[in-house]
Amino acid sequence: MATSHVDPHQRSQDTRRRILEMAVSLREDRTGGSVDYFLALLQDRLPLWLSILHDLSHRAGKGTVSENLLPVARSGIDYYIDVQSAALPAFTSPAVTVRFRQAIRDTGLGPQTETAPLAAYLAAEQRLGRVRADVDPDASARLMVAGCFHRAYIEMFVGADREPTREASAREIVRELRLEPSVTTQPA
Repeated sequence: MATSHVDPHQRSQDTRRRILEMAVSLREDRTGGSVDYFLALLQDRLPLWLSILHDLSHRAGKGTVSENLLPVARSGIDYYIDVQSAALPAFTSPAVTVRFRQAIRDTGLGPQTETAPLAAYLAAEQRLGRVRADVDPDASARLMVAGCFHRAYIEMFVGADREPTREASAREIVRELRLEPSVTTQPA
């Protein structure tokens, strides 16, 4: 698997810089508003989340695919719980939403920033025969991220004390992707 040799610290700093670029284009007339809070939280949480995703490249061929993805799913749920709670009040204005969309395009921090490293990991595992040949790595990456996002979104509205737990949800998300080839048993 061809892995990026970008220093993780440099990648984190680059992500923080791009979020600051977004802040300039999204700046409300006043400081301290919900957009500022959202961007500050994003600047803190997004580099760690992307680092977790990029670190998957070092796990190809080690452990099991499910074991490797489980902590990623747990981290994804935690990340989205943190970020969504700040995003909802930040995007009550259509003008802010439009400016945010343009800032995402300008900085290259769109959804592919999250799904690309996950898809690359799945493709590497697929080449090793550890992910089924009929799996679409890009679609599976989007589904895993969507599962984490959905779990976080539901928790925001019904509370953290509801079932399934975050841990159980992470396990369900990974299991239901059904990535690994089925093990066939030989008759005795």
